[in-house]
Amino acid sequence: MSLNGKDQLLRQARMPTHSMVLISMGALSWVTELENISATGLLTARPAEWGGAVGERCMLDLLAGDDLHIHLEATITRLTESQLAFTYASIPEEKEQALWELLGEYADDLDRPITQAPK
Repeated sequence: MSLNGKDQLLRQARMPTHSMVLISMGALSWVTELENISATGLLTARPAEWGGAVGERCMLDLLAGDDLHIHLEATITRLTESQLAFTYASIPEEKEQALWELLGEYADDLDRPITQAPK
């Protein structure tokens, strides 16, 4: 996120989407649904029997349509009872173009400011 003014942060625009995501952590794996994606991370539904924690790294396989498969490494940044948020840790160079094409106009856009509580 980037600072914009005294008490506001900007974040990458999120593109709502619904496709499948395979989350892998060592020998464990879960299939879930992608809720939205941005140039810096993504949000999924939290799978049943989830076993990860904030700060852990995972391998993600995004499956969109019949011909798009994006394999990348991400860090868990937020957990709720119903969702998981990830920040990309590593995107293989050969998958970057596919990710930018998936994001389209969302790749460079910034979302509305997030107002921060006074310190």
